[in-house]
Amino acid sequence: MPHRPITLRSPLALTLAAAVGAALLTPLAGAASPAPVCVRSPSGALELCTYAQGGHAYYRLQRDGVALLAPSELGLVFAGEQATPVRAGRVVQRGSHDEHWQQPWGEERVIRDHHNELRVNFSSTRKERSFDVVFRLFDDGLGWRYEYRQIPAGAAVAISDERTEFNFADRYQAWWFEAHHPANLEAVYQHADLEAVRSAELPFTIERPGTLMSIHQAALVDFASMYLQGRGKGRFKAALYPWADGIAVRKTGPFTTPWRTVLVGSTPAQLADSRITLNLNEPSKIADTSWIKPMKYAGVWWEIHLGKGTWKSGPEHAANTANVKRYMDFAQRSGLGGVLVEGWNEGWDGDWGKGVEFRFDRPYPDFDTGEITRYGKSLGVELIGHHETGGATENYASQLERGMDYYRDFGVAAVKTGYVANGGHYPRTAANGTTVYEWYAGQYMVNFHARVNAAAAARHISVVAHEPVMDTGLRRTWPNMLSREGARGQEYNAWGKPTNAPEHVTILSFTRMLAGPMDFTPGIFDLEFGKTVVDQRVQSTLANQLALYVVLYSPVQMVPDLPENYAKYPDAFQFIRDVPVDWERSRTLDSVIGDYAIVARQQRGAPDWYLGAVNDENARSVTVALDFLEAGKRYEATIYRDASDADYRSKPQAYEIVRQQVAAGDKLTLAMAAGGGCAIRFRALD
Repeated sequence: MPHRPITLRSPLALTLAAAVGAALLTPLAGAASPAPVCVRSPSGALELCTYAQGGHAYYRLQRDGVALLAPSELGLVFAGEQATPVRAGRVVQRGSHDEHWQQPWGEERVIRDHHNELRVNFSSTRKERSFDVVFRLFDDGLGWRYEYRQIPAGAAVAISDERTEFNFADRYQAWWFEAHHPANLEAVYQHADLEAVRSAELPFTIERPGTLMSIHQAALVDFASMYLQGRGKGRFKAALYPWADGIAVRKTGPFTTPWRTVLVGSTPAQLADSRITLNLNEPSKIADTSWIKPMKYAGVWWEIHLGKGTWKSGPEHAANTANVKRYMDFAQRSGLGGVLVEGWNEGWDGDWGKGVEFRFDRPYPDFDTGEITRYGKSLGVELIGHHETGGATENYASQLERGMDYYRDFGVAAVKTGYVANGGHYPRTAANGTTVYEWYAGQYMVNFHARVNAAAAARHISVVAHEPVMDTGLRRTWPNMLSREGARGQEYNAWGKPTNAPEHVTILSFTRMLAGPMDFTPGIFDLEFGKTVVDQRVQSTLANQLALYVVLYSPVQMVPDLPENYAKYPDAFQFIRDVPVDWERSRTLDSVIGDYAIVARQQRGAPDWYLGAVNDENARSVTVALDFLEAGKRYEATIYRDASDADYRSKPQAYEIVRQQVAAGDKLTLAMAAGGGCAIRFRALD
């Protein structure tokens, strides 16, 4: 992808920048304030300082003595209240924490949580508006949250806004899309100078030579999702998706907010490999997670998007018993664990974008749930359920228990949910009986998704949420939250113009994927499906589609294309058969946001490694060191790569497979076509 040039600075320019940074770290002009209270990260590289001045609380962040975030305000705004001045911060607690914990599934089995903590109290002339800020400083970033502990138990409060700011102390390039997106986060990322950003969804990633940061949130529970409002010249303010009446959040005292997070790295890879978001969430509330199953699965899905079948009933209805059995046969032959079926239940025949007709325990007459699940059990293949709501949350809520019971009784262990809604608004009946509309990321929908997940967990059912609230690491606390959508996925490549440009998947690892697993649905082999115009079909090569199984992490990966299309390329399909969905460890390798992304992952409980590399519209070669492999071992590398004449515009299916022996000290040069990629299995030989 073409980029705006970023000018490298001379030593003199860097010296001047450091001087400017030092000036920005100086408390704002006015009355003298007490010395800031500071904490450093475990390595000492990052330093966070906080203080009060002029009745407001501030924080600032620097790395190796260079300012990253200039003085930025802290706190919340309560509805209908005048701001009450806060006094100088008082240290309540300091501490250090260093532990390793295990995920039941994930991109990494063992995660280290190593941080230094600082709790500071900012008192107010109005006692109940005093608050603590808990800062946790990691070597790769910062998290903090607000605790309003002086609000009486049970006292209702309304929050109208945040004071939280992110004032960046230098010029950056940004990767983002605007907030309030009408298609529930399914947007094309923009790339421009930081000053061009008016508003931004999270995660929000910025870069300059040698420094990258990404703003997000963690542990979003019973609160509105945060987004950013641009204020010009690198200044941003946190904002909250409000209720229909304008109130952002309703709470009862005392309460704690979600964490606000800042990832910091020197390379894109360091952002991608951060585990701060997970570390800021609570441990699992599910004691026995043995029923939660990562898997690859087929789906009665892509054929509907291609117009070869329908969601609605009738002669072309795709979700019929015979067709589902055909997919189950394919899944069994291919070593896949399940089959997702959309369009199986009553409600798809009308305007399903309104959703009020959906029934979650009434299959269409040509869909025999009992026969299908019995047949699947005989093959070792599960039925994966689907609950599309059409955005009608009240209709779904009235049937939620019954719908989940229905699936539990048939042995369905995972359900894909959908919340397609017009303009990202969901209808709700207000107390006065009128219909109001709530944002996809407001407190109403945050709590609704939590309610659905809890109902599923109580029945040992996992959830893959589409049109979701963006992930904030809650999969640690609720491991049955397997994956989410929250970005433009593969289905956009079936609908005609505009399909996803090649650069799209090279951006996701350093933006959307910083939030957590994504249900992208890689693996399309018939890349043209009769289309002659490039931007009306899948804009990638076949090797790129293979690589996505490694690059875009999800513990549940669909194998979405029609079975007959995989039968045409059995040697390439072998990579999909082999690639795991659960990992021992992951490493993001040399990558450039918007140009290419390269990721290596080790199979959980096994010595084999897998590598995926995806490329934008410019052909290029990248050399990678294989130092992630275990020293002293030899590996057979099976390399699925673009053929020399491959190009997503003219020969997308041109690939070749080569094998060679490699070891940890070796390097490989990956030659990637335009829109291309490379997928490698490293099989341990000793």
